[in-house]
Amino acid sequence: MLIGEYLHSIDAKGRVSVPAKFRDDLGPCFYITKGLDGCLFVLSAPEWATLQQKVSAMPVSKARGLQRFFFAGAAEVVPDKQGRILIPQPLREYAALQKDVTFLGAATRAEIWSTSKWAEFSSSLTQDSIAQAMDMLDF
Repeated sequence: MLIGEYLHSIDAKGRVSVPAKFRDDLGPCFYITKGLDGCLFVLSAPEWATLQQKVSAMPVSKARGLQRFFFAGAAEVVPDKQGRILIPQPLREYAALQKDVTFLGAATRAEIWSTSKWAEFSSSLTQDSIAQAMDMLDF
C-alpha cells in the first residue's frame, strides 16, 4: 500500500528521486500519467494493466475521453541506480512541476504534486467534506 507524504526536488533535467518506500511497492518499472486535480498519477505495472482493462471494457463512445486523457501522455519509467526517474516535459507542464514536488501515497497509486499546488489543495479540504466522504464508507 502506498502511504505517506514526501518532499523532493526536480533537477534541471526533469529528474526526481522516487521515495524508497514507493519504489518497493511500485516495482522496477511503473507508469506516470495525468491525474485529477492537476497532479500526476503513478501506477505500478499491475495497477496500470487494471486501468487498461477497465477502460478497454467500456464502449468506445464512453471511453475515448479517458483513453486520451490517461494513455496519450503516459510514460513508462524505470528508476536509475539512485532511484531517480525522468518526468517527461509535457507531464511536468500539466502538473505545473517546477522545483519542489510532493509525492503522496494514495493506497493503490502514488501522486506527484507541485508542492505549492498540494498545499493549496489540501488546505481546501475541510473536516465537513472529509466527514461526508467517510459517511459514504460507513466508517
